[in-house]
Amino acid sequence: MSIRKHRKDGSAFAPLEPIAGNGLLDRRALLGRGIVLAGAVTIGASTALTSAAAEPLTNGPWSLAPGVPIPPYGQPSKFEQKVVRTLSNPKLEPRGSAARTPHHLLNGTITPNGLHFVIARGGETEIDPDKHRLVIHGLVKQPMVYTLDDLHRYPMVSRISFVECGGNSAPLYSKEPIAANVQALHGLCSCAEWTGVMLATLLEEVGVDPKAKWFIAEGADLPTMNRSIPLPKAMDDAMIALYQNGERLNPANGYPMRLLLPGYEGNMNVKWLRRIKLVESPVMAINETKQYTILRPDGKAWQFYFPQEVKSFITHPSPGLNMKGPGFYEISGISFSGNGRIGKVEVSADGGKSWAQAALQAPVLSKAFTRFRIPWSWDGRPAILQSRATDEAGNVQPTREAFIAERGPPRGTPNVAAFTMEHCNAITSWGINDKGGVSHVYA
Repeated sequence: MSIRKHRKDGSAFAPLEPIAGNGLLDRRALLGRGIVLAGAVTIGASTALTSAAAEPLTNGPWSLAPGVPIPPYGQPSKFEQKVVRTLSNPKLEPRGSAARTPHHLLNGTITPNGLHFVIARGGETEIDPDKHRLVIHGLVKQPMVYTLDDLHRYPMVSRISFVECGGNSAPLYSKEPIAANVQALHGLCSCAEWTGVMLATLLEEVGVDPKAKWFIAEGADLPTMNRSIPLPKAMDDAMIALYQNGERLNPANGYPMRLLLPGYEGNMNVKWLRRIKLVESPVMAINETKQYTILRPDGKAWQFYFPQEVKSFITHPSPGLNMKGPGFYEISGISFSGNGRIGKVEVSADGGKSWAQAALQAPVLSKAFTRFRIPWSWDGRPAILQSRATDEAGNVQPTREAFIAERGPPRGTPNVAAFTMEHCNAITSWGINDKGGVSHVYA
């Protein structure tokens, strides 16, 4: 069924016709301030609108008394207390911890500092900024030691970039779909505006020996997290980040300084950065041999592949955000690629049988979250929602079936999979039943 709305002058908008199976509508319905879609949404709500128009506006208790004083540092509303990270260490014991971003409770593309995902193998490291030092040495002409105050004397730059744990979305590698929400499946990725000093600026100052081809980044946390990184990345877009979304780095995200490698797997973005050493070849540390190396079915190891592949997932609707009866909805989600900008995102409401292109929310930035949206007329029947992203380099997000064919069949339990399956960018499927319930399914 198509729906036709009219402008104030009486002329008709083009009808909202489905362009893919199960009621997906043309993304252009969201353009022009969403006027076409907004008009269609009101159909079915006319009784409520008429009733509302007949009743005078009343004051709630918040309109009848003064508000509370403004605090020195603002906090979210008390009505948003459920918008928090899930913790791997809820008792806050002195051990490694992880926290996952609640993407299903957020919108837009920037992750608030307090909700940014965290992997901290030695726990949150508390560093006195006045005593912290960054050393750059190795194959350089003039080794240097920098204080935090020193770094603030250099030209600063800002860029919006996502960071994703290499093990994010590993639960998709389980043999059966895990009954979990977006936060549990995809919560180990976030996006922020980072501000700091370009690493290339500091390397130009110390002078790079021509023999140097790699550099080692090392953190000041208990495990002294370290990774070998190709030198060209340092000269391209690597940053010594000092600020996160305009304020000093969150302690769990590397205060007082961290390495930012836009698009590279999360563990390489070393937090609590204290040392950069230029070397001729990788040091073959545990984090680049035993871990973050994928054993393929043919016996070969996939090693030193750094960019996070093109990916997307639907956040609204999703498990925990059930549908409330047939009608018009906006399907929305997140897409990103470590290889550049998102070129397009397609959405399916019939388990991949047909696809419709979604609208991309501006700005579409390289190596950053891009929000996609598409209108949907749900008829109340079962549906399977999927999203499929393509980046500007032409890389296409694979189906789970194609992904497993490349990597081999699932091995072990979900917990084991989290350590054996890196760079999982397979398509996620949400099943919707006739009552509006949403669940994780394989399709």
